[in-house]
Amino acid sequence: MNLAIFDLDNTLLAGDSDFQWGQFLIEKGLLKREEHEAKNIEFYEDYKAGRLDIYAFLKFQLKPLSDHPRAKLDEFLQQYLEHKVRPMMTEKAKALVNQHKANGDLLMIITATNSFVTRPIASAFGVEHLIGTDPEQIDGEFTGNVSGLPSFQEGKVKRLHEWMAARGKSLNDFETTWFYSDSHNDLPLMKQVKQPVAVDPDDVLRTHAEQQGWPIISLR
Repeated sequence: MNLAIFDLDNTLLAGDSDFQWGQFLIEKGLLKREEHEAKNIEFYEDYKAGRLDIYAFLKFQLKPLSDHPRAKLDEFLQQYLEHKVRPMMTEKAKALVNQHKANGDLLMIITATNSFVTRPIASAFGVEHLIGTDPEQIDGEFTGNVSGLPSFQEGKVKRLHEWMAARGKSLNDFETTWFYSDSHNDLPLMKQVKQPVAVDPDDVLRTHAEQQGWPIISLR
């Protein structure tokens, strides 16, 4: 069996699900635009530049989850999926996922974005397995804190190996392993697989991919 791993934001999606979740909450009047939007953009620029403080970002980004009951958040999430996410799901991205599915490959999305936001997105793509940053819950309600290791940069590698080990597997058990990503933040995991693929890559990843002879594709 082969393993196909996908980054989510700006890879399978033609946009950033975390950023758009914040924009959705602003448009719903649940966050103050002048306070949240500027900070959201600042963190996004830090991410693109490779200098994101992931814990500072998560403290900011997970806070709104603790402000509302879980039932209300689930209601918001369905609206967000329809109005913000589905327009970012390109036909090329869906075709790539379906191609791997038709080949009988094991499919997985690994993303730094929290699993509350991303699990329904993975389901919408028909991808069963998801590793995302997990928000802490107590009695089914979110606390605004992170649970465990964020799946970001080297954290994606560690979380993947832990996921494999829990199932008695390793990356070496697969005949071929792919990882599709747009970001140089994912270079640690891209170097772990047999077939790294740069998708609409940022400048740093594009340069590295060209130097290494990795495929460069567009899903836009």
